[in-house]
Amino acid sequence: MNILITGGAGFLGTRLARELLQRGQLAGRSIERLMLADLFAPRDDTLTRDPRVQSLAGDLMASIPALFAQRWDAVFHLASAVSAECEADFDLGLHANLDTTRALLDACRRQTASGHPPPMFFFSSSVAVYGSDPALPLPAVVNDDTLPTPQSSYGIHKFVCEQLVADYTRKGYIDGRAARLMTVSVRPGKPNGAASGFLSGMLREPLAGQPSNCPVPLDTPVALSSPATTVAGIIAVAEASREAFGGRTAINLPALSLRVQDMLDALAAFAGPEATALVSHEPDAATARIVAGWPARFDSPRARALGLQADPDFHAVLRQYAQDHPDAVTSAAARTRLTPAR
Repeated sequence: MNILITGGAGFLGTRLARELLQRGQLAGRSIERLMLADLFAPRDDTLTRDPRVQSLAGDLMASIPALFAQRWDAVFHLASAVSAECEADFDLGLHANLDTTRALLDACRRQTASGHPPPMFFFSSSVAVYGSDPALPLPAVVNDDTLPTPQSSYGIHKFVCEQLVADYTRKGYIDGRAARLMTVSVRPGKPNGAASGFLSGMLREPLAGQPSNCPVPLDTPVALSSPATTVAGIIAVAEASREAFGGRTAINLPALSLRVQDMLDALAAFAGPEATALVSHEPDAATARIVAGWPARFDSPRARALGLQADPDFHAVLRQYAQDHPDAVTSAAARTRLTPAR
């Protein structure tokens, strides 16, 4: 099996690639080639040393002809401009999210037209497709049949692309599956341009002994997923049969629902009060407005039918981050919790 991951050098793309290579197969087929396409080259040495891995750096739209000089059995489309970027630069969002996705779908369509089976096409959507419209207020709990009414350019882009994936699937050009990802926390590395970035930063930085800021009210409810749970959901959706996936509509992945205050309480319990003392509370109206428009509670029976579950609690999420990135955790209290008992 030949697999293409767009956004393959990013955080989720890298984690997905590592998991696929470790498994060695997808949907029962052996992985022979894994292409990572992104604006920059992969930085993970375990990936670049693997003979199955190739990479291509540059603008995805411009890279499509070179990428599709070879045939792909599966495409994981994770690349996109994130929420705050799309609000700040309308043209960037249109190019990176709408135009590029359409070009990628058309490349898959041409591949199928040449006589190959339709590739499995996974599209990484977002819960930003939901919002509270004056005519259709957001319900307290978002169900699988809740109508998306996005209230940001990013959310609009994701919803439009969901419909494109559904229609290209209906026409037989691809075997498309779209999944709406929750905000992923805790992300390692440096902050990105997402409005949700503080939901990692206000934990990641204090765990490393660095100050951070929480720009929203502490009672703000959010829906989160750990990196491991998110990648497990992506693979489960990609491997599901068409019957198990159920129609062509995007699926909501499971969510851990909690308040920002609950996250800080978990940080204090995990790393001590000295960690939460590093978190300031300077409000940012633009970020608060975007985040407040996102749903925080989900009931996702389609995801449960695939065997997917949310993280049990946020303490488990923090522990996962510290175990995965021990060099990024300097908090003595947190490191003590990771030391096995003798």
